[in-house]
Amino acid sequence: MPNPKRKHTASRRDSRRASNWTVEVGSISKCPHCGAARMPHRVCPKCGFYNGQLVNPRKEKAKPGATGETK
Repeated sequence: MPNPKRKHTASRRDSRRASNWTVEVGSISKCPHCGAARMPHRVCPKCGFYNGQLVNPRKEKAKPGATGETK
């Protein structure tokens, strides 16, 4: 079995390995309920709707002073 005559440099090795890890951006669609950008066939991260139905109800943060607290 043949062996390499010279050592490959680290930059040559690393550039070869880096070409396999390119990230592709998937398609993005608009939520028909709230209009936010979301991935197709997934629950909307903003409103929690999928296919016209509420799947994940979102909890709203309580405003300070809304619970009747006094200073």
